[in-house]
Amino acid sequence: MGVFAWAFPHAKRRLELSRAKHRSLAGHSRMAKRVVGLIPGYAYDEDGFFGSDGASADVIARRRAGFEQLTRLYDERYPRSAAMTAEAREGVSDLQFTSSYRVPFQYSPYLRSHLKSGSFLQASHGVTVEDLDGNAFYDLTGSYGVNVFGVDFYKECIDEGAENVRALGPVLGAYHPCVLDNVKRLKAISGLDEVSFHMSGTEAVMQAVRLARYHTGRKNLVRFCGAYHGWWEDVQPGPGNPLPPRETYTLRDMHENSLKVLRTRRDIACVLVNPLQALHPNVGAPADSSLVDSGRCAGFDREAYTEWLRELRAVCTERGIVLIFDEVFVGFRLAPRGAQQYFGVAADMVVYGKTLGGGLPVGVVCGRAALMKRFREERPADVCFARGTFNAHPYVMGAMNAFLRRLDSAPVQAIYDGLDERWNERAQRFNQALEAAGLPVRIANLSSIWTVFYTQPARYNWMLQFYLRAHGLALSWVGSGRIIFSLNYSDADVAEVQQRFVAAARDMQAAGWWDGAATSNRLIRRGILREMLQRRFRG
Repeated sequence: MGVFAWAFPHAKRRLELSRAKHRSLAGHSRMAKRVVGLIPGYAYDEDGFFGSDGASADVIARRRAGFEQLTRLYDERYPRSAAMTAEAREGVSDLQFTSSYRVPFQYSPYLRSHLKSGSFLQASHGVTVEDLDGNAFYDLTGSYGVNVFGVDFYKECIDEGAENVRALGPVLGAYHPCVLDNVKRLKAISGLDEVSFHMSGTEAVMQAVRLARYHTGRKNLVRFCGAYHGWWEDVQPGPGNPLPPRETYTLRDMHENSLKVLRTRRDIACVLVNPLQALHPNVGAPADSSLVDSGRCAGFDREAYTEWLRELRAVCTERGIVLIFDEVFVGFRLAPRGAQQYFGVAADMVVYGKTLGGGLPVGVVCGRAALMKRFREERPADVCFARGTFNAHPYVMGAMNAFLRRLDSAPVQAIYDGLDERWNERAQRFNQALEAAGLPVRIANLSSIWTVFYTQPARYNWMLQFYLRAHGLALSWVGSGRIIFSLNYSDADVAEVQQRFVAAARDMQAAGWWDGAATSNRLIRRGILREMLQRRFRG
């Protein structure tokens, strides 16, 4: 009877936890880990590369001709950039990874051997970057989120910061006086009591979670399906992590069942929220490497996501769970005081990074005083240790101080006036142009962060990134899933990007990449599954 009494509530909690997970593999970390281990590695030959979707001979011929034309253009236009990239790839593991995963793995070897792209740049100014061959591109990478106000803004922050700390130089351990001003400004921005400095956003998230566990005495954290919080084990429990999840619950974003888990369990130390997920709840980063069909979806409902955060805040307060906003990516892009101001919801701890360093690497944790303390007076050996050699590096602190002072200036504050309306209107005009041109491409946006999605079933949507580059638009290695504008883009700049985007999509359409035989995304996925099973068991 005693065993039954223990087992029943335990089983009930497990069932509630299961119901709170998203039904996809992204919501079931252990299952996803097993599945990716079963996927065989293989590559299409030339015929498979052009005809994997069962297209007609005429369409395949158009694709071959279009691809040959594109490769000639790349060879003529980007020779130095491509040559240096090829040389660097032999010794830079990061470059080996990103160049291999720009597209679905089946297509990657053939594409890399024929379409020579570059990963080196030599200059930037305004809203453009320049490669080694002198080609200028409109920068849609956003430098992974660093570039909120434009590259010239950050060059000035770095120069000003370096000048201010030059007399001290790279002296570590002690603080430059500008640190005190940084702390005061960060406390005002975050509305929180204390600040700690770190070397990256990932490291800052690690420290926030450590402190939450230390002060609550609980071990588990909650993250939401699809959200990215850095590459370390506890917050990346599925594919990409060599270890299985241990002390992490991956729950469904914007769902009552997740709130129920938070209300009933006693082992949850903290909840991590990445506000970027408001653009695509329960979906991972929309990289083109997973763009095997047209199932990518995105859409931002500010009212609904705000209500969700309010409910989450209430439950965390009720249960003594630490609510952590991970604003490493979106910080200062949505509002001067970040997502807390934008959504009107206060967190217990906030993590910043990227842009806050004024162009230099940084991670910052802001939190309530009761959560930030790393030791206990009554138990002096019980500490939560966290130090780093380069924490509060004088040059980083100097650039940060320049950034924070500019953030308070009238010209920068004016940028935020009507920010949402301005970027929503730009996205709307973009979509109107795409629809008028009869293209199966649309845009969804969270302010100046855009995602491209596709309106008809197709296996070759990932080709769009290469046509966009040919028209002078620079994307990051994740491709069309993440377009990030800096806020210094003018209406004229966006209109030029729109014109080039439409022209690139028309070229892709003319080459037949959207003219395959696929009739639904489900049939495409079934075909790929069948193909994988054949490859695995044949092997």
